[in-house]
Amino acid sequence: MSMWEYANPKLFMGWTRPVLPWMFASAGVCLVVGLVWGFFFTPDDFRQGSTVKIIYLHVPSALMAINAWIMMLVASLIWVVRRHHVSALAARAAAPVGVVFTLIALFTGGIWGQPMWGTYWAWDPRLTSFLILFLFYLGYIALWEAIEDPDTAADLTSVLCMVGSVFAILSRYAVLFWNQGLHQGASLSLDKEENISDVFWFPLLVCIAGFVLLFVALVLMRTRTEIRARRIRALEARARRA
Repeated sequence: MSMWEYANPKLFMGWTRPVLPWMFASAGVCLVVGLVWGFFFTPDDFRQGSTVKIIYLHVPSALMAINAWIMMLVASLIWVVRRHHVSALAARAAAPVGVVFTLIALFTGGIWGQPMWGTYWAWDPRLTSFLILFLFYLGYIALWEAIEDPDTAADLTSVLCMVGSVFAILSRYAVLFWNQGLHQGASLSLDKEENISDVFWFPLLVCIAGFVLLFVALVLMRTRTEIRARRIRALEARARRA
């Protein structure tokens, strides 16, 4: 059986049903362990004090806000190339989850930045590109809702997703593209020398794992909901023609 057959709506509904409880449970365990470890069992930073602990919400949410859009891009490309309905529905399902993560990242970033920058907001390259990404999320959701034909909506939102991917990349790498700006460099890097101290790093990894698992669980759950809604619309259309 090829991997595409697992995305068949009937098979998808079948294999995700037993997986979802385990995904939510694993996400909950990682989030509780990571947040409790990070907020209560790590020291204050010598420069930022206790505000550094916002990192356990800000970094995972920002990471998932960007990666959620990348996931939507991949799903949209699969739709464009293979006309696979589950991929289009998965992209649609991921958008509200991504917009919530983006809001969390913007909100926690403002709280974290105020003591360090003296302001909750600055037109910094990374912050600005992240705000634009948030607006693309809203536009993507609105476009799905505005178009009645689902295939047409999937086509147009796929194009919008490709355009918005530019800002998803800028949100991640703006600090490298432009030297100016208040936002610091990456807190996590493949280069171990650029990572934060291990005392903050390990609980942060646990929090990131929790956010990833939560994102996957929510997308699977919402995709199941979208498949059911599509079936209902198809039955209603058939009933109207009868």
